[in-house]
Amino acid sequence: MPSHLNAHLHEEAGTLALGAALAHAIAPGLTIYLHGDLGAGKTALTRSMLHALGHDGHVKSPTYTLAEPYLIETEHGMLQVVHFDLYRMSSPEEFLDAGFREHFNAETVCIIEWPEKADGVLPAPDLRISLSVAGEGRDVELLALSDQGIACLNRLKFAPNL
Repeated sequence: MPSHLNAHLHEEAGTLALGAALAHAIAPGLTIYLHGDLGAGKTALTRSMLHALGHDGHVKSPTYTLAEPYLIETEHGMLQVVHFDLYRMSSPEEFLDAGFREHFNAETVCIIEWPEKADGVLPAPDLRISLSVAGEGRDVELLALSDQGIACLNRLKFAPNL
């Protein structure tokens, strides 16, 4: 049972391939934290996941809205995914004041960019993904922090040598 995966993603294609692979491994109720500097590929990874799940439309970074919900019809039924970008939050209380905790439930997949901005009020992650720029590509670490996170990594079919 792997609890972590480290890989180098060559160019953007590797990030997109990881996102597509994650789309087939996630399950309702999963909370994913995305860590990385600006430009590390957090939104690109999320966009790839959403498109691989079946979302046809534009996927924008919710930098100004803080949260962007998606209801996607998958082969297993409807899936609610909420993409959070907390970069512009000035305090963790903003997360609570916005009522975002209601999205964290057994039916919704929550993907959070900049989770450190809501430290102390954000529910714990099942999976923590850290991305960093490395040459033309990215280094990535996936760390499972719960039984559901471990199950996700066990379902993940990804060839990290992209």
